[in-house]
Amino acid sequence: MDEFVNAVNGVIWSPALIYLCLGVGLYLSVRTRFLQLRHFKEMLRLMFNTESSASGVSSFQALAMTLAGRVGTGNIAGVATAITFGGPGAIFWMWMVAFLGASSAFVESTLGQVYKEKIDGQYRGGPAFYIEKGLGMKWYAWLFAITTIVATGMLLPGVQANSIAASLETAFGIAPTVTAAVLAIILGFIIFGGVKRIALFAGAVVPFMALGYIIVACVIIALNIELLPGVMALVLKSAFGFEAGFGAILGLAIQWGVKRGVYSNEAGQGTGPHASSAAAVSHPAKQGLVQAFSVYIDTLFVCSATAFMLLITGQYNVQGPEGQAMFTGIAGVAAGPGYVQIAMESIMPGFGSIFVALALFFFAFTTIVAYYYIAETNIAYINRKIQLPWLSFVLKIALMAATVYGTVKTADLAWGLGDIGVGLMAWLNIIAIILMQKPALACLRDYEAQKAQGLDPVFHPEKLGIVNAAYWEGRRAEDNLAAELAAQAAHEADEGKLAPRKS
Repeated sequence: MDEFVNAVNGVIWSPALIYLCLGVGLYLSVRTRFLQLRHFKEMLRLMFNTESSASGVSSFQALAMTLAGRVGTGNIAGVATAITFGGPGAIFWMWMVAFLGASSAFVESTLGQVYKEKIDGQYRGGPAFYIEKGLGMKWYAWLFAITTIVATGMLLPGVQANSIAASLETAFGIAPTVTAAVLAIILGFIIFGGVKRIALFAGAVVPFMALGYIIVACVIIALNIELLPGVMALVLKSAFGFEAGFGAILGLAIQWGVKRGVYSNEAGQGTGPHASSAAAVSHPAKQGLVQAFSVYIDTLFVCSATAFMLLITGQYNVQGPEGQAMFTGIAGVAAGPGYVQIAMESIMPGFGSIFVALALFFFAFTTIVAYYYIAETNIAYINRKIQLPWLSFVLKIALMAATVYGTVKTADLAWGLGDIGVGLMAWLNIIAIILMQKPALACLRDYEAQKAQGLDPVFHPEKLGIVNAAYWEGRRAEDNLAAELAAQAAHEADEGKLAPRKS
């Protein structure tokens, strides 16, 4: 099984996908005139928008739902594996994927908003929706939907569950079988509650867990601040092959940095648009900018916190392409959450290992919940045409089974299956957003023009030549009807005031 999974990953994660991720990120950054820098202040302002509706969630809740998917085991165990197989330089390439990927995240999330629909009283959207409506390629949309259901419902949950089990066993000695049972019970309670419960759960947990983890990491870095310049130099030298010890794995640094960067922040992968489409906003670009910022939170903040802890404390290993040891900081420890637990424990004895286990539990568990929502959205897409209501129930059972399976299986197999899921989605979605960039870029220009006029931007697809934006077209019709009824009511009230009274 391991050999088959590795062979499939060798095809999916060929250099072509690495160059595609970096190249498309750079191209869209240029096309958007580096919005990730120009609109940084606007991203912060929009992030705290609390506007919501009965059918949708607020921008902040949508951000929290997206971060629930982005901030997961990739931020802890993923960083550890990136350093192990790509050296310290892999961290620089994770940063590059995040910086350039912010533009990809803007485009895909804006498209998700433009082509979203209201299904059973809830906003739904994502790549399957915008591929069908924007490209008119139903077969491609169905291919993405089915791939995503399999990836997020069966392949990816096991990675998160495996890391939870490993960290809890290290910190508390809890057997993976016990962890599997507990995860299945809690997960069942959450996913049977629907999107609103998912949004409330993510909104309550994600900010707390991410902020707490970053604060503790910053304390560790502050206690060893004199080592930080040397660590930064090591990362930069290794990233370009100038560090003698790691110069031989320059290609692996890029490969693993991009692979783990995409796995962690998911920019361009196609997961972000699902949650961003659920937000109730007046203009698609608003949610696009919020989602671009979520990439920063994930990689530049949380992943960097993990990386600096490992490199400052020296609690990591680096392996060459043939498995030979190039640097050994922790003998006998497999790449994963154990690195971070040992690193934090070395600075905060009696607290570090437990804290990482708890943080990873929340990180990874909320990611599993987010995976369910993404898979469920693609089932909702399929059920628009073919009514198969039992699919949602099957998904719930399959996701819980995948979680249990991943908990008790080896880490290598769990990560291998997860990489297949991420890679397949990335291939399909990145090609789609390149073909569909024009509507997203038009939205950005329209948003900037309205902001320049001092307006709160409102989206009118017909003015931008965007077709098949059925939700927005219907919303404009509803707004116009409401305005007409209000005007008629005011007119009738005025006539009532002017009418002569009978004596």
